[in-house]
Amino acid sequence: MKNLSLSVIVLVSAVAATGARAQDVAAGETAFHICMACHAIGEGAKNKVGPELNGLDGRKSGTAEGYSYSEANKNSGITWSKEQFLDYIKDPKAKIPGTKMAFAGIKNEKQANDLWAYLSQFDKDGKKK
Repeated sequence: MKNLSLSVIVLVSAVAATGARAQDVAAGETAFHICMACHAIGEGAKNKVGPELNGLDGRKSGTAEGYSYSEANKNSGITWSKEQFLDYIKDPKAKIPGTKMAFAGIKNEKQANDLWAYLSQFDKDGKKK
């Protein structure tokens, strides 16, 4: 009986964690609407005013094919990860002085985390992982 109770607790915790993640991704998709004027993501995404964001997690800054980056982005040495993104998105021009990104940033930590949850689910081909 003790093992059954523990199994139920683990299962309930796993389901709750999955539900919370789904909510974060959904909120992140909503947050992405403020990015859509300049960026695209998903299958068929193309560079716009800013680069397409497929495969952002693990991608080196300044390397989206066909996008004309500033020297600051190309030479930033950043490899995108959650930590790098969260630091960057608060104030892009402070993180990469000389970036072409004309965006004041996202100061709300939850919104930034939700946005990362949404962005990081896409692989380099725009398919959801």
